[in-house]
Amino acid sequence: MLNIKKLPSLITRIHEEQPLIHNMTNTVVTNFTANGLFSLGASPVMAYAEEEVAEMVQNARALVLNIGTLTTELLNAMIVAGKAANVYGVPVLLDPVGAGATSYRTDAALRIIREVNVTLIRGNAGEISRLIGEFMTVKGVDAGQIETLERAQLAIRAARTLGTAVIVSGPEDVITDGDTGYVVKSGHPLLTRVTGTGCLLTSVIGAFLAVEPSIMEAGTAGLGFYGAAALQAAEDKGQAGPGSFQIAFLDELSKLTPSSFEEYVTVLDIHSLFSKGEI
Repeated sequence: MLNIKKLPSLITRIHEEQPLIHNMTNTVVTNFTANGLFSLGASPVMAYAEEEVAEMVQNARALVLNIGTLTTELLNAMIVAGKAANVYGVPVLLDPVGAGATSYRTDAALRIIREVNVTLIRGNAGEISRLIGEFMTVKGVDAGQIETLERAQLAIRAARTLGTAVIVSGPEDVITDGDTGYVVKSGHPLLTRVTGTGCLLTSVIGAFLAVEPSIMEAGTAGLGFYGAAALQAAEDKGQAGPGSFQIAFLDELSKLTPSSFEEYVTVLDIHSLFSKGEI
């Protein structure tokens, strides 16, 4: 059962503990991810070489594997880092960027899932569906209830099939471990107009997992606070366009307080979307 009253305090723990987050992410978003984690209060490190990743992950509090700009060399290094993280009890997050775009990319994500004990997978509906052999067309931003229900059903199937917690991102994000789950209502459409916001989201959730062992509580808090920063940035700079929004968003990540979650985030039990006994 989610302790909703506990979630706002997790941002304070990040500020106090400044956890080191080891990112093996794509070249498009490296700078944005580092700045976003710094703004949040965490400490980012980017290390990719197979020769050092196992040693580096010993000092980290979370490991983020992002296959956005994938190479075979990087994939092999991710496997080494992931296995080391498993040995040292470091949570592993997988962002299967572009899964389904090519068979190589899909197979790489599935190899990571097979060989590494992944704590949480975060992706959009199209990416997550491909990991379980389905095909779901992503239509863009659509906030209707039926789309949220479809994402919830997909997330549950994926969590049960892959044996890990899953987040399916969208206008309303869904997180589930296959049994319990939550819909997080927050965020702003301008997030979809800035490159790397999904990738940064995975790393931000990694920061919350670094300070909170409950996957569901950490994931829900991460989604909520991230969306709260976006909403506040849009209020401040939304009319100026995505460039100004991006800067304002980083600023708002640095200003997050427990009250940000309480004011800007709504969390619903996933069971509320289903008929009795359907889930």
